[in-house]
Amino acid sequence: MKNFLKLFILFFPFLLLTSCFDILDKVNVKADGTGEYTIILNASKSKTRLASISKMETINGKKVPKKAEIENKINEAARIFKGTPGISNVKTSMDFDNYIIKLSCNFKKIENINAGLEQLKAKNILGKMIPTQIYSQNLDKKTLTRNKVNTFKADYDKLGKADKEIFNNARYISVMQFENTVKSQTNSAYLLAPNKKAVKLEADILDLIFQKKQLQNTILFQ
Repeated sequence: MKNFLKLFILFFPFLLLTSCFDILDKVNVKADGTGEYTIILNASKSKTRLASISKMETINGKKVPKKAEIENKINEAARIFKGTPGISNVKTSMDFDNYIIKLSCNFKKIENINAGLEQLKAKNILGKMIPTQIYSQNLDKKTLTRNKVNTFKADYDKLGKADKEIFNNARYISVMQFENTVKSQTNSAYLLAPNKKAVKLEADILDLIFQKKQLQNTILFQ
């Protein structure tokens, strides 16, 4: 369970204690391949419950992380990203009143994000089974690919009933924005914006686990 969640949320242990949260994964890519990556973890729908949990030492046998622990984990991840070649302007924000956390950075090429995730894995912030080769781009062929990732269904099937409930209302949103115009894409589950310069996928995390929706997508630009 922790390994799967870390693929998306990375640094927010409180979300292991609630099923009502949204994950926004956003990429903005310019024509030359540079761009900005942002991940937002939003558990504001569960803020009343999380505020109560934060005062406890443990819940359901799990240690409740304190604010300082969460801040340290996020700051550590930011330091690692800052040290990754091709990544710059790393910023974080933490709203502990509404339980919203944001990490963003600029990249010279989108594969720099993969390298940053590899560094997080090397420092044991990400689990060893977490895929890191998420994006790839070929400027000459005018394509950008969101690579296929594991389903984690086998790990999910091993969970107890209480742990499985964590995923019941969890949502994942992927937004990819571009300076170039999209000519075509291989995954019709991604909605194409009217201006043909952005695609968006919204899915229940359970749908991703059971492969009812796929993340992989290859986008061809005009």
